[in-house]
Amino acid sequence: MIGIQGEQWAAEFLENKGYQILEKNWRYSKAEIDLIAKKNEILVFVEVKTRTYDFFGSPEEFVSLKKQNLIAEAASVYMEQIGHQWEIRFDVIGILAKTGKPIRIEHFEDAWFD
Repeated sequence: MIGIQGEQWAAEFLENKGYQILEKNWRYSKAEIDLIAKKNEILVFVEVKTRTYDFFGSPEEFVSLKKQNLIAEAASVYMEQIGHQWEIRFDVIGILAKTGKPIRIEHFEDAWFD
């Protein structure tokens, strides 16, 4: 499944940039956070969007306001559970995996604000 593969590519991409992956597919209520990572003291909640085509826009454009709100709510619960009181960030990783072409991975830091 392309979504699962995309999340694996995203995790490897972040690890290569010095991030520590803390959780994958962390769930709370109706929300799922694809990746929770940490770099230095910043806790980063990452939504991964993977597509095999871009006819209707880039993968990262498909993170709805509703999805952002669900992730923000879940992030708040996660932070409470681990006692994190420092900086946080919401990122999006857009992956385009067209058949026969190199995979394109784009990392959007601070993609939205809580």
